[in-house]
Amino acid sequence: KQIRCGYHSRRFELDGRMVFMPAFEEAQGFPRPCDHLPRVPLHDWGGQGFVAVDEPFASFDEVFGPLRERLAWLPLPDFRPDPAASRDYEFDAHWALYVENYLEGLHIPFVHPGLTQALDLAQYRYELLPWANLQLAVAREGEPAFELPASSPDAGQRIAAYYYWVFPNLMLNFYPWGLSVNQVVPIGPARTRVRFRSYVWKPALQGRGAGGALDQVELEDEAVVMTVQRG
Repeated sequence: KQIRCGYHSRRFELDGRMVFMPAFEEAQGFPRPCDHLPRVPLHDWGGQGFVAVDEPFASFDEVFGPLRERLAWLPLPDFRPDPAASRDYEFDAHWALYVENYLEGLHIPFVHPGLTQALDLAQYRYELLPWANLQLAVAREGEPAFELPASSPDAGQRIAAYYYWVFPNLMLNFYPWGLSVNQVVPIGPARTRVRFRSYVWKPALQGRGAGGALDQVELEDEAVVMTVQRG
């Protein structure tokens, strides 16, 4: 029912207040407010937790408000983690090159033959947001697409994927089957780790369409990004 430090056995209540330190019973003015655990702002969106360890560059609503409004019809609490489809990738390139690659769709027909077969690239488009960027991918006939309600601003379109990049290193990829969260983590000047975490909404649609071969698309992206790093 408490948090105990394994180093010197300080004890804290679950709200972060320090309540006990061995051999400090007679210490004056102890504990002080600075002895409590630091508090950070916490926000929840669809089961994902977001915290700001340092002073945030913008409010949570400023950053994620446009995403939540656009996808308000999605039942995100129904999405379930899929550990079997979640993995980490590491490769030899600067993290910003990976982000740059993500932010442009011009390379798709030259690098991703499978993805090219699933998307109508003539209708591929971008939307710039204050702290994010949306790439809207339209499905070819016969490929999986969202069943959009009339309340969606994209109603009537065959949307295959909502590719959101959130400044500076987060990707939220929404597919008809669910969500792939990608976190880009710098390891060094020429080494990057990308964490893929999958959350499934409609299991029957996994393995199909724009989000059907994530491993293959990831390896194809890594290959060109490492080439840019070397070049």
